[in-house]
Amino acid sequence: MSRKFTPKVVTANALLEGDAVWLTADDRWSTDMREAELLEDEAEAQVRLVFAASQPDRVVGPYLADAVAGPDGPEPTHFREVFRTLGPSNYFHGKQADESAEAAR
Repeated sequence: MSRKFTPKVVTANALLEGDAVWLTADDRWSTDMREAELLEDEAEAQVRLVFAASQPDRVVGPYLADAVAGPDGPEPTHFREVFRTLGPSNYFHGKQADESAEAAR
């Protein structure tokens, strides 16, 4: 018996910057997962994944990641995706630095 499809988002890494990015409903790549298109239909998710894979000049390694609807948009359900929403971890920069600067205000 096959598993029931769970909601997904399309994610990848930006080719030039290396940032984790998520595909939006209007075909943009956003560094904010909350802007991602939440896909609740398996066939549509596959179509969106093929679309993402057709952009090797913009992103690398696109895949479908489990997500749930949150109050501000999709939220990750797996620690790997939570980790990717925080940005690079080798030193304090990127999204982590932006969030700490915001918190310091």
